[in-house]
Amino acid sequence: MPYKIPHSVLVVIHSPDLQVLLLERADHPGYWQSVTGSLDHEEESLVLAACREVQEETGLVCDPMRLLDWQQTNEYEIFAHWRHRYAPGVTHNTEHVFSVCVARDAAIQLAPREHLQYQWLPWQDAAERCFSWSNAQAIQRLPQRVNP
Repeated sequence: MPYKIPHSVLVVIHSPDLQVLLLERADHPGYWQSVTGSLDHEEESLVLAACREVQEETGLVCDPMRLLDWQQTNEYEIFAHWRHRYAPGVTHNTEHVFSVCVARDAAIQLAPREHLQYQWLPWQDAAERCFSWSNAQAIQRLPQRVNP
């Protein structure tokens, strides 16, 4: 299996009333997050990677025109237990933040190898539930991003 590219997307999926969709990781039960994922290849655009990850993880078809690019990046140290997925010596990842608004009654179809369950939570509760500081921070900023 090729190494993961240390550039990823974080997509906060929310409803018009700012309920946030969170997914529970299959490889770490109890770890809740928004949609995330690495670029498939160096030439893949961030927008297309974000839409691909939304569809892979939730079954939702993401219109690139409805995706909001926050023009925000986070750099963080990759958790030690996930570093084996990256090339030797790679310790940090650059994450690009996006959001997309969908109806809460949208049919969610989880990728069973990636996620165990999902839930919609008010943005404040969703931020508290996330294990990732960058994910929690993005959700905390959601009201300002979608209602500037």
